[in-house]
Amino acid sequence: MSYSWLLWMVLARVTGSPVLSALGVLGVLWAVGRYSMILPGPLRLLGRWRRAAALRRTLHVNPHDRRARYELAELWVGWGRYAAAVEVLKPNLEAGDEDVATLYLLGVAYLGAGDTARGELLLDEAEKLDPRHQMGAIDLERGRFRLARGDFPRAVEALQRLREARPGTVEGRVLLARALERGGQDGEAALVREEAWKEYVAAPAFQRRRERLWAWRARPSRPLAYGVALVVGLVLVGSLLGRMADSASRWEADEQAWVSDEPGTEE
Repeated sequence: MSYSWLLWMVLARVTGSPVLSALGVLGVLWAVGRYSMILPGPLRLLGRWRRAAALRRTLHVNPHDRRARYELAELWVGWGRYAAAVEVLKPNLEAGDEDVATLYLLGVAYLGAGDTARGELLLDEAEKLDPRHQMGAIDLERGRFRLARGDFPRAVEALQRLREARPGTVEGRVLLARALERGGQDGEAALVREEAWKEYVAAPAFQRRRERLWAWRARPSRPLAYGVALVVGLVLVGSLLGRMADSASRWEADEQAWVSDEPGTEE
């Protein structure tokens, strides 16, 4: 017996309404799917928050701990705190850390903080050291921030390179489609969106979980159609089961009345 069926049975018993219970099951499944798709796990989120607090304490005691600075900057970039990441990581570069990871992370932080010239320069330097760093991560960030500031031709250029370096990327294709669309190339954008959906469908399960939100952005009508079909199906099933339950109750009541009316049943 599936979890959804069991949940429906429990809700139907509590509420007394099969239709309402079916809608409740749909709501639970939607909430769970949305949470797992968009938000990190609560334990992981708490762990990162505690790690950031520990790193801040470490730097308060030892400001020269470069590893702690890098790790804290990485967390802050992930949370969108770009200006804070620049301030915490910039001393590493000044102290001589010119490895590809530091240049890349600081470049992303500068781009997020609005310093486009320094951000692009640092990403260029990182690319010289490792053109394929993290399978095209440099071009992904270039494309993302160029798209955000309206530099559509150069965003297309970077995201097309990303598609070559990371053939299975759904996110990169969706961003490329946006850049093409906003640059006036609607036909090509539609083809890239279709390509993104096909990549998502053909991807292994772990990759689909990671890129599900981007796939839905590639074809927003598909999840909406699935949701409507699921609602209709649950309502129909709930209505049918409700009628069956009512029929069974009436049959039981009629049987009890028939037994009570038989001669010899009364004292």
